[in-house]
Amino acid sequence: MECKKAVVKNADMSDDMQQCAVDTAAQAMTEYSIEKDIAAYIKKHFDKNYGPTWHCVVGKNFGSYVTHETNNFIYFYLQNVAVQLFKSG
Repeated sequence: MECKKAVVKNADMSDDMQQCAVDTAAQAMTEYSIEKDIAAYIKKHFDKNYGPTWHCVVGKNFGSYVTHETNNFIYFYLQNVAVQLFKSG
């Protein structure tokens, strides 16, 4: 996988968590090619490391309107794929 910079479009989380989200997404994209599998990898990583309940959407064309816990949201692009990750519940 080419090393490309993530473009964070919106975030309500610490810089460390943002970096973890980007790094986890990059790792997921090296291991999986199906968006559902990439999302599952990221979600499970965050559930394990930051406690449940995280939700993750990965894709090239989607809209969303979500409620999230304070300091637990990020929306970014990595390569040509968007990743939305948030904690709710």
